Amino acid sequence: MTAIESEEHKALRTAVAALGKRYGRAYMTQVTADGRHTDELWEDAAKLGYLGANLPEAYGGGGGGIAELSIVLEELGAAGCPLLMLIVSPAICGTVIARFGTDKQKQEWLPGIADGTRTMAFGITEPDAGSNSHRIATTARKDGPDWLLTGRKVFISGVDIADAVLIVGRTEDSRTGRLKPCLFIVPRDAEGFSRRRIDMDIESPEKQFELTLDDVRLPADALVGDEDAGLLQLFAGLNPERVMTAAFAIGIGRYALDTAVRYARERTVWDAPIGSHQAVAHPLAQAHIELELARLMMQKAAALYDAGDDVGAGEAANMAKYAAGEACVKAVDQAVHTLGGNGLTREFGLASLITVARVARIAPVSREMILNYVSHQTLGLPKSY
Repeated sequence: MTAIESEEHKALRTAVAALGKRYGRAYMTQVTADGRHTDELWEDAAKLGYLGANLPEAYGGGGGGIAELSIVLEELGAAGCPLLMLIVSPAICGTVIARFGTDKQKQEWLPGIADGTRTMAFGITEPDAGSNSHRIATTARKDGPDWLLTGRKVFISGVDIADAVLIVGRTEDSRTGRLKPCLFIVPRDAEGFSRRRIDMDIESPEKQFELTLDDVRLPADALVGDEDAGLLQLFAGLNPERVMTAAFAIGIGRYALDTAVRYARERTVWDAPIGSHQAVAHPLAQAHIELELARLMMQKAAALYDAGDDVGAGEAANMAKYAAGEACVKAVDQAVHTLGGNGLTREFGLASLITVARVARIAPVSREMILNYVSHQTLGLPKSY
């Protein structure tokens, strides 16, 4: 792994940044206000091969990895128009199917995910378990050759535009009687599968849903991978999710910081740009440093994951997500503060990022749970729970 980006990655950044500039924050704000989805940007990103950057070439993807896909999301975010579903569809679901799916599942889903014509949501979070896979109550039981799924999920993104949801359920181990996590592809129109939109106080074109699975009958081939693989397959999707969430946060932080820096250069008070004052300049410099440090950890996590080091990637991905979430919140807060009242106007597009930035601290796993992971797994400290 190198800390210096390759020429190919630099070229990818430049190209994606150009696409993002064509749309920008104003596009995202208008789409959200209209209650629409980012269809135009999604389709253009697909035509340029960005949506499937991490998927195998044999299925229409770019043949890269999470490193390449994270660049796509970061640069779109830096332009003010991040695509949340990049985390969900190609990064989580596409990766899991590419690594563990059957040939039939790969043929059915990967080409569509790569070219943007098919989208898949991901369902793990539950009302009483959060994303703790050991506490998930959604269960799958055998009924002849079929599976029957029962349970609930909450805060599931993009179900209204998804063709199916990759659901995390638990099956009973016949040897021990314990429940173990498994992944199932559930079509959006499956009988017994219903959704309810959650009224969120966040300005975003991607909607959140509560899902109910009431004895949803699925064929045997709805199971992704090995029934006995357990957490291995689950974390094949969760580690990329953390890396991509870091990219999402870093991109948003960069957009906010760039907006503030331009303003600090141009806004003049008492015959001097406000950026010439250290009270304004130093916090912006600090925000830049913290975003850059978070990006380095994100690049490390992506490189480890793409190299097949799942254990090393797990630690680095959690750290990257933590660092990026913190850096994003600070960058957005400082950007708004730099602009003063202008930071709360629609013209500059920062106010709506205050709540969006908080998401990077909360989802897909809270910073406190990441601190638990690092204290237990990395430092070897005893658990408090």
